[in-house]
Amino acid sequence: MLTAKERAPLREEIAGFCRLLVLSRNVVRLCEEEATPKQEEFLHRVLAEELEGRERNRKSRLLARAGFPVFKTLDGFEMRGIRLPDSLPPAELRDVAFIRDKRNLVLYGPVGTGKTHLAIALGIQACELGFQVRFFTVTELVLRLAEAHRSGTLERLLKDIRQAQLLVLDEWGYVPVDREGSQLLFRIISDAYETRSLVITTNLEFSRWGSVFTDDQMAAAMIDRLAHHGHLVVFEGTSYRMEHALMKKK
Repeated sequence: MLTAKERAPLREEIAGFCRLLVLSRNVVRLCEEEATPKQEEFLHRVLAEELEGRERNRKSRLLARAGFPVFKTLDGFEMRGIRLPDSLPPAELRDVAFIRDKRNLVLYGPVGTGKTHLAIALGIQACELGFQVRFFTVTELVLRLAEAHRSGTLERLLKDIRQAQLLVLDEWGYVPVDREGSQLLFRIISDAYETRSLVITTNLEFSRWGSVFTDDQMAAAMIDRLAHHGHLVVFEGTSYRMEHALMKKK
């Protein structure tokens, strides 16, 4: 059985749980005036499990809302083929500290070198830490934006995207985008500037963005906004998929 001295920190934790669960101080007062040590221990366990359950549910909702195509984590991810800038230490990348600073990441390199894996893993890590995230391939996003524009629901879609603290745009520049699509994408980039973080995966160097987005000036404006508060992460080496392709096995 707990002594009066041992019950004091337990009661402090109960008070903390009550604040998080938006319960009044009456719970603590009743513990002090009427509860037995066993009752207080039981109440502590009930409140702790309720908080843990709410946190699990919140993370599940964030992951479901993000729209990741697959589940990838940073566990076991091979960082040797990645060149980070001096401004982005590995620990800050793994802790997704760049989101708090509203900084961007451009993951650049050949196909199959792990850019999408890292982008998803960082997004999932962000969800685990309580950030709101949205994941799109650029082709999917352009199609959704164009459809919303035609149906008059563009502002509703943009409002939903603005709620995200991290926006992951995969396969940037893989497919040419027409002028309307480029203008809509520019709006996404412009809206995100200094308000949320972007993670973009691409195999296209900046000098070729104009050819994909139909307008050199618009591409330059996108790059300007991404680079101002951004880090370029360079992926080197050969395609993981090609190295492990079943077609190469006898």
